[in-house]
This record gives sequence, structure tokens and C-alpha cells, in this order.
Amino acid sequence: KARVLLKNDVTLVPDFDNLPLDVKKKLKLGLYTIGESKQVEGNMRAVIMDENNMKRAVARITYEILERNKGTQDLCVIGIFSRGVALARRIADKISELENEKIPCGALDITAFRDDRKTVSDADRTNIDFDVNNKNVVIVDDVFYTGRTTRAAIDAIMERGRPQSVQLAVLIDRGHRELPIRPDYVGKNLPTSREECVKVSVSETDGSDSVAIYSAQEE
Repeated sequence: KARVLLKNDVTLVPDFDNLPLDVKKKLKLGLYTIGESKQVEGNMRAVIMDENNMKRAVARITYEILERNKGTQDLCVIGIFSRGVALARRIADKISELENEKIPCGALDITAFRDDRKTVSDADRTNIDFDVNNKNVVIVDDVFYTGRTTRAAIDAIMERGRPQSVQLAVLIDRGHRELPIRPDYVGKNLPTSREECVKVSVSETDGSDSVAIYSAQEE
């Protein structure tokens, strides 16, 4: 099998002919290379977004946030660990660039509030050093799936105070929601099957920006 380096991730594919067309083109252009790197479970099916696509999506979400909230008054953003934190900081930086005003930006660890965790780790990476009372809080996550992560995030925030409003911004909405929760701001709607995996990479933690879809690894 050929090992295809998707910037900093490797996925195994049967051979070059079975690669998605856009990946073939980027391989030929030298944007991706064949080589060894961190292995990702499952087979890559398609590259959905590259660095430029992600940058435009973050910019669009930022404009929509500012328009809906009529500026930055009482506005704050809180990213969900891990990649939601990086995206939240990018949104906060973009707002600062556009409005010449910094807004509070926090990082939220929802582990203790998840409904699928029986044990809770003592390590809490949450870093929210501002009051959420009467704030318009924008939760930021990389992928919206069932809605359970968002529910946990809302519970965690409400434990800290009573915001004026809670909004949700996601880079990818892949569908399959199980709770009556819907994002307010979406970078890209991506229909998927439950057997597929959407992987978001950000340069802050992964070394590069991309969104790729993988098929589940066969056992």
C-alpha cells in the first residue's frame, strides 16, 4: 500500500489509482508527498478543506458573528478542547483585526460534563478567566455531530454563570444530530454516513490546516 502524506497525517490507500482525484492532483503538484508520518486510522476518501478554505470559513463565521451581535459589546468566544480552542482564538483575533477591539477568549474542557463518560479525570484544562454573566457567549467547535458535545459545553458554561445568550459556531456540520441543538454559524455543511470520520487538523496542534474525510477502518 502507498503511504500518502496529507501534510502531517498519513493514511493507507491500496494504490495511487484509488486516491481521490483532488489528492492525485496535489501529489503531482508537490503539495502532498509520499512518505512516513503519523498514521491515521481508516482510509482517506477526500480532502474537504485546505488552509485557504479554512481561512475563508473562519473569516465568514467571524463576519456573521459580528453582524448578528451588532458588534463586540458583551461578546466573548469559548473554544472546546482541543481544536475548537484554536478556532476560537482565530475568530477572536479576526474580530480584533476588524473591530480594533479585543474580546475575551476562553478554552473549555467538557470532559466532566459528557454523558458518555463514567469516570472523570482530575485534570481540567478549562481556562476561562472572565465572567460569563450577561455575556453573549459563542461556543466554538471543529465538528458538530450528535450535539452531545455542545450540550456538555452549555452545561459547563451555565455552571459558571448566566449568559445573555449562548451561540454555537462550528467549522464542519456533518449531520446526525441526536439532540435539538443546531449551530448558529457553520463553515461548511458536510453530509456524511456514521461509518465515516471527519478529521480537522489545525496548525497550532497538528502542524497544518486541513479537513479530510475518512472511511472507518475495517477490523
